[in-house]
Amino acid sequence: MMRTTVTIDPDTEILLKETARKTGRSFKVILNEAVRTALGQSGQRQVKVMPLFSAPFPKNLADANFNRLADEWDDGETLHELVP
Repeated sequence: MMRTTVTIDPDTEILLKETARKTGRSFKVILNEAVRTALGQSGQRQVKVMPLFSAPFPKNLADANFNRLADEWDDGETLHELVP
């Protein structure tokens, strides 16, 4: 399983949340099903994942909040685009 941050358009968010509410399934499940359907796949596939690095993850980064860092970079990029 991969955890990532995705920016969803407001109208798409509404559609996903409405479907989750109507079906009683989670937002995550609805989003994954919608992506699979859009890409022409049905059902979940088993994928073999191979590690990219043989070294263990650095302990000094284990508690880092990478999502917050990515958001800060994205915010900075947006401000750069907006400010002449």
